[in-house]
Amino acid sequence: MSAVLKQQQPDHRALRFLTAGSVDDGKSTLIGRLLFDAQAILADQLDNLHKRAAGEPIDLSLLTDGLEAEREQGITIDVAYRYFATRQRKFIIADAPGHEQYTRNMVTAAAGSDAAVVLVDITKIDWQQKPVQLLPQTRRHALLAHLLRVPSIVFAVNKLDAVDQPQAAFEATRDALLNFAEEAVIRDVAGIIPVSALRGDNVTRKLDAAWYDGPSLLELLESLPTTQERTAGELLQPVQYVARDAGVEADGAGHLPRVFWGRIAHGNVRAGDSIQVFPSGERATVAEVRRAGSTVPSAQAGESAGIVLDRQLDISRGDWIASPDSLKPTQRFDATLAWLDTEPAQVGRKYWVRHGNRWVQARIASIEHRLDIHTLEPTGAHELAVNEIGHVTVELQQPLPLEAYETNRVGGALIVVDPASNRTSGALLVRKANAA
Repeated sequence: MSAVLKQQQPDHRALRFLTAGSVDDGKSTLIGRLLFDAQAILADQLDNLHKRAAGEPIDLSLLTDGLEAEREQGITIDVAYRYFATRQRKFIIADAPGHEQYTRNMVTAAAGSDAAVVLVDITKIDWQQKPVQLLPQTRRHALLAHLLRVPSIVFAVNKLDAVDQPQAAFEATRDALLNFAEEAVIRDVAGIIPVSALRGDNVTRKLDAAWYDGPSLLELLESLPTTQERTAGELLQPVQYVARDAGVEADGAGHLPRVFWGRIAHGNVRAGDSIQVFPSGERATVAEVRRAGSTVPSAQAGESAGIVLDRQLDISRGDWIASPDSLKPTQRFDATLAWLDTEPAQVGRKYWVRHGNRWVQARIASIEHRLDIHTLEPTGAHELAVNEIGHVTVELQQPLPLEAYETNRVGGALIVVDPASNRTSGALLVRKANAA
């Protein structure tokens, strides 16, 4: 019985994916299994694993749980990145923490991922109960991945080797996951896969069971698409770094050309294009486009590029370069807020927000509601506690060129920082921006 929900055309570019889910669901072990089976482990690492095992089965989670505190506590704390490749594709894996205390680290990993593998520990679920109740962190991580526009979400039902009736357990859990996805309007589910990360069943080789005829987890990952921002239409590029081109002759006034570097959020740029700078509103023409230190004909969304203008303008880190008259700055907007701080989000309190590379003071004008992750119903709220998700209205001290997050992940995302503690407190995803 196949649980793959959508088929994709082959995409051979490197896939960035994260593993998510609750504590001890087997995320680190699953990644260790992928690395082990793909022969992506250095000889000295493998030798150390065998020495630690001392004749016992190898603990594959040690391949990603590298911090001393992680090994002492047996949990993942920080995001660990690992790399491996098959004959079909290259992969960049982010092993995200499962503990609620480190949900902010999971959000960081999800923001740049092409896919999310949410593990479900079958031994923690009473699959014989009707309806089957999923763990809160499973629901929370799936919702956050969906809100953060991760293109593909895969549910991996793990530890099927530890139950007496694996077929019945998987099918009951699969139905619960499908019902949850339908209730949460998550349309990005790429598949629900039975696995045993510890034993290696259906991770890199297909499950040898008459009741499952779908792909292994690795086969599904090899077929998933990568994130693609729109490359046609209007240009939008945040300025991350300004450099003087010392290898070029100065102009008549003795000025060296300045290169404005950043990763293009959407659209494309080529020499001769007209641009407008935010917030100054100044206009200019693109003289050259650089990539990796060389002049190129053009650059497009997703690429890091340097723009040289035909005249000197006062542009610095935090500014934006865009097609003329395309930016619509706003000082008030509606957003989804994922709150990550132990200090609750409060109406009227001032925070710092970062949009691209620009910092602006802001305050939460109102909290429309918070989302109950158990019932998926909106409930009234005056504040948002740690790991809660809500709909809010935000007012900015200065206007920003915001876009809806559903149309662009760069122009529609902001991080919230507590001005007193400098902690990253939340993630704002713009739902509606009102032009100033």
